Amino acid sequence: MPWLKLRASEWVLLGFFVYAAAIVPFFPDRRHSGVEPLIALATVCILTLCLSLLSNTRMRRIAGYARDWAPVLLTLFAFRQMEFFAPRTYDGRLEAMWIRWDHQLLTGLHLRAAIESLGPVFPSFLELCYLVVYGVPGYCIALLYLRHRRDAVDRVLTLYLLGTLFAYALFPYFPSLPPRLAYPELDYPRITTVLHKWNLFFLRQGSIHTGVYPSAHVSSVFSATWAFFFLLGRHRPQPWILLLYSTAVSIATIYGRYHYAADMLAGFLVSLIPGFLALLLSIQKSQTGKGTDRKEDGVIVNTIPGPA
Repeated sequence: MPWLKLRASEWVLLGFFVYAAAIVPFFPDRRHSGVEPLIALATVCILTLCLSLLSNTRMRRIAGYARDWAPVLLTLFAFRQMEFFAPRTYDGRLEAMWIRWDHQLLTGLHLRAAIESLGPVFPSFLELCYLVVYGVPGYCIALLYLRHRRDAVDRVLTLYLLGTLFAYALFPYFPSLPPRLAYPELDYPRITTVLHKWNLFFLRQGSIHTGVYPSAHVSSVFSATWAFFFLLGRHRPQPWILLLYSTAVSIATIYGRYHYAADMLAGFLVSLIPGFLALLLSIQKSQTGKGTDRKEDGVIVNTIPGPA
């Protein structure tokens, strides 16, 4: 099908929704009816196909920009889909193991006291970092636009999606409650900021209850960081700023009791998958100077052709 020319990021998204539909038989006791993941897969397939077809018409410029931003919206759709795999009950075994490590870190090693040593300054900063995680993919795309590097949008999104969706894919296997719900009185922040209340509000309105392991907040921001190291190199400030920001988000997930330290560590390890891929692509680029790009709407985008 020569007309089916999907971007690499679109194939990653389709792969995730195929996976979500395929694992339904392995979780018969979860909240899904077995139909919802199939409907989600069909919806994403139709949307992706329509945008691909529009790229071959006079609307190719509009379709091109839509394909830049559609993966961001579909990532939220993928996150919400994991609610279908939420357990009906939680046995608490994982949480009981993880909370001991958190207590040692926050109280035994005085991490909470260190963060709160200057009053609300550091807690507010960490809560702000956690709050704006949701805007990271939009920030990356906007930054590439401003730098006139729209050709790199698909590469960055591909690496970002690999780290984010891989974390989502593991949720059903580790059903768990966040520490703020499982152990609301243990090691909770002593300083309550407005930003912390905002984060709790958004989590109550939009979060899922399948599991918290691994932390997709951590895996997503570090994946974006590795993508920018691959794109811009280590001599530019943006990747290092993202690295510092990702570290702050990791600390915020533990301090705010949104995640366990085990979730944070697992999220970082997941991000090493796109990080390793970015390293391989950098080596290949430096050795051959070749890529798998094609021109679309006046820019170069990564493409994986459809099956013949």
